[in-house]
Amino acid sequence: MIAIVDYGMGNIASVRNALSLLDVDPLITSRAEDFAAATHVILPGVGSFADGMMELHRRGLTEILAHEVAEKKKPFLGICLGMQLLGARGQEGGDTEGLGYISGHVRRLAVDEAHYRVPHIGWDTVTHANVPLFAGVKADDFYFVHSYVLVPDKKDDIIGTCDYGETFAVAVQRENVFGVQFHPEKSQKGGLQLLKNFVTLC
Repeated sequence: MIAIVDYGMGNIASVRNALSLLDVDPLITSRAEDFAAATHVILPGVGSFADGMMELHRRGLTEILAHEVAEKKKPFLGICLGMQLLGARGQEGGDTEGLGYISGHVRRLAVDEAHYRVPHIGWDTVTHANVPLFAGVKADDFYFVHSYVLVPDKKDDIIGTCDYGETFAVAVQRENVFGVQFHPEKSQKGGLQLLKNFVTLC
């Protein structure tokens, strides 16, 4: 069973709908017993880093996720804000401690805003490694909506990058933990293939 973390931050329904196209029936939940029964966990999200962590703490989800993801090593995918929350610290909304699954920090895009609009919205090219998460993904363009990026401390954790005024990480992996800055659920065939890979290969 695939569990989608319900913490009141954004695009949960669109992720569920994308998974349904793959004949996957995920459960949107914040209950410990559901995560205990899950084989995979997905953390979507739209909003600020500080608000996201506040909601996870308020619902007791940081402890639940630590048990299921960090201790039991269940495959875990963070999407958009969900990827940023994997980091150790974030600046958006004030300096805030993150989940810490990926060593690194989250900062605002460092681009010349006279030439590059922030937030970064729309389709853009992703250069990715030959890893199971991207297996069979023929499209290189994915859909983005973000102003902040996760900067991993370890380059080995980066499995995908994008160039938009600067080159930054848009896909990461550390053992059972995965993150993508783009929205696979809005990225048509390439995004659906990535979600399928997470469910079946990771």
